[in-house]
Amino acid sequence: MIAPRTGGGRAPDVYERGGWVTMREYDDDDAVDFVVVGAGAGGATLACKLAEAGFSVVVLEAGPFWRPLEDFASDEEAQQQLYWLEERLSGGTDALALGGNNSGWGVGGSTVHFSMISLRFRPEWFRSRSQLGYGFDWPITYDDLAPYYDEAERALAVSGPVRYPWGPPRRRYPYREHEMNAAGLVLARGAEKMGIEWSAVPLATVSAPRGKSPPCVYRGFCNFGCATNAKQSALIVWIPRALAAGAEVRDLAMAGRIELGADGRAAGVHYRRNDAWRFQRARNVVVAGYAIETPRLLLNSACGRFPQGLANGSGLVGTHLTTHAGPGVWARFDEAIRWYKGPPNMAVCEHWNYTDAGKDFHGGYAFMSQGPLPRAWAQLLVTERHLWGMALRREMADYNHMAGLVAVAETEPRACNRVELADVRDRHGLPVAHVTFEYSANDRRMQDHARRFMGEMLAAAGGKDTWTSDDTSHILGTCRMGSDRETSVVDADGRSWDVDNLWICDGSLFPTAGGVNPSLTIQALACRMGARIQALAARGEL
Repeated sequence: MIAPRTGGGRAPDVYERGGWVTMREYDDDDAVDFVVVGAGAGGATLACKLAEAGFSVVVLEAGPFWRPLEDFASDEEAQQQLYWLEERLSGGTDALALGGNNSGWGVGGSTVHFSMISLRFRPEWFRSRSQLGYGFDWPITYDDLAPYYDEAERALAVSGPVRYPWGPPRRRYPYREHEMNAAGLVLARGAEKMGIEWSAVPLATVSAPRGKSPPCVYRGFCNFGCATNAKQSALIVWIPRALAAGAEVRDLAMAGRIELGADGRAAGVHYRRNDAWRFQRARNVVVAGYAIETPRLLLNSACGRFPQGLANGSGLVGTHLTTHAGPGVWARFDEAIRWYKGPPNMAVCEHWNYTDAGKDFHGGYAFMSQGPLPRAWAQLLVTERHLWGMALRREMADYNHMAGLVAVAETEPRACNRVELADVRDRHGLPVAHVTFEYSANDRRMQDHARRFMGEMLAAAGGKDTWTSDDTSHILGTCRMGSDRETSVVDADGRSWDVDNLWICDGSLFPTAGGVNPSLTIQALACRMGARIQALAARGEL
């Protein structure tokens, strides 16, 4: 049985084997300024910003406090421990695979095993309904978020190119781009032959030493935890800063219900730790459990005043779930690619995020070069091509000669795609999430387009014997932000319309998914939310 690592006035030092750092602690009866549920991209970032602003903060994280130098190994099977594998139900015409591709378990959340892709949203996506004719408008603009994109990129020491070919002008990335691997050069070669721009991927792994972080050694295990601390995850960026500023992090603390006081405001959070239910009092509650666990907690917190769940006056909690579709195209090359060398995604093309002419769909997609490790590649061959036995062994023999492209393709926000509560209960006695999803006709046209285009690019690069695959990744949008209480769950600051001291800070805020990985935008939103809360407090409006 895993035991909590934080307590007794200390937390693990993520940079030292067996080391510890001092941690401030609060009693459950202390009404802290903020209790934050979840320590991933949103929760860890906001906890840091709040603690550094002088607020008292307690973070409740359902998973363990990882020690990267000890817990992260070059072993694909062992590293499945990093994923949220608690029971969930998934259904619908296009039921989502849940776990390693979209959920993290532990301090740092999914940033512990994310592929470090750090891309900004296209400015027009914040006005997708008004300017592009689909989805919903965000209650903020790109210009509102731009300074916080800058802040997040600096905090993460993003390594990127001097010139990124898409989007408005921006600050230079803090660190130089990584040297391109052979898999990325396949994308580059194909793009140049087709007359399409490409770029090195801006990555949140350092290309030169940074403090106690060594430069990336290109070991390729990025999606399974970085054992060297080159990856700038929330675990090693925001959490140490939060602890140094006086925040407390409680690992293996599963939040079960938000308690509402007689005044109709959130009074704190019931959570389970060390096999006992406890209650942390708080003046404000932040839910940052991501797009499944956040609506699940709000729905599990239904009470007499809010029988349909907290923050659910609009009836939208859990609805309009979006994901990123991941159609892939794979090809064999005469030369050795050895795509496992380096981070898994080193070259990117955003052509169809920024080009609207010539589409038979609305929305957009980026696509990146790929570098699956052997176990993951074998799993893809089994699930997508149904190979087994000698046929699988023969195909695996070509592993070093393969290359592929996979899209991050936007899906439409639709009410039918949702998170609800199931009759099944988990090991804590809580109703589990029931996730329902199906693609729209537009989603399918976009994926068809991506497969055709990526296939043409691989062929232009010299690829042979191409075949395709299907997958999904990030989950977003179940508690969207908006400009009025009838059509959204929270306002532009992430503040609940119904309970004014209840906040949401994670990917569930996204009104639309965009065609890029969401982690940078989540962290930028959290930085902005921290600044907004500080301004509201200064005016006495908390």
